[in-house]
Amino acid sequence: MNNLHAPTVPSGPTSVRVTNGGTAHLTFAELQRKKDIMEAELKALSSVLDSHGVDMHTSLLTPDGFPRADIDVAQIRTTRARIIYLRNDYKDLMGVIEKHLHEHFASLGDEEVPAVPDQGMSELRDSVPEVLDEPFAKVNSVVDNSPADAAGLKAGDLIRAFGYVNKSNHDNLTKVGECVQGNEGQNILVKISRGTGTTRPQELRLTLIPKRNWGGRGMLGCHILPF
Repeated sequence: MNNLHAPTVPSGPTSVRVTNGGTAHLTFAELQRKKDIMEAELKALSSVLDSHGVDMHTSLLTPDGFPRADIDVAQIRTTRARIIYLRNDYKDLMGVIEKHLHEHFASLGDEEVPAVPDQGMSELRDSVPEVLDEPFAKVNSVVDNSPADAAGLKAGDLIRAFGYVNKSNHDNLTKVGECVQGNEGQNILVKISRGTGTTRPQELRLTLIPKRNWGGRGMLGCHILPF
């Protein structure tokens, strides 16, 4: 079935896998641009799935085991494969960026490299240039011992980015739910701003892993509201 309104995707992986050797020469700004490009492509691929009314887990077969005739099964499978490939690249790239940040901190000489806690939280120092996205959501509550709690989220945190979701594309937080559903058991980078009672808020990166059967409702264990 042809869908003239659905974006097209490559027939297979075309990007070069991100490795420390392949990106060692890149500046922090270049790494950030590469990250933005990946996030933009993941957003576009998500829109392909949206155009068919499916996600990463929707069955493409009829109850009898035949390919569904109401959707473009081939395109959806290609899109899903590309998303999985990009997610792996994105994870590798974030590791390179993390290493770059640590090397930057070490080069300052007069301060130690901040240790990254087990829950994957690291503070973004003012000395590292970064354009911060505007907050688009606020954490209203966090359940104890939930995935959100394990990641380090706290009530009152302002969310600047949730994986590939930001202020420009969150669609009244609909995309946050899609990001969660499509990344069960995988790392999602969440950028937050946390008030500390001082003049400047604390900017943090958290690693959130959506899970089912953690002992509570939903896959995160937190309630967020549009900001």
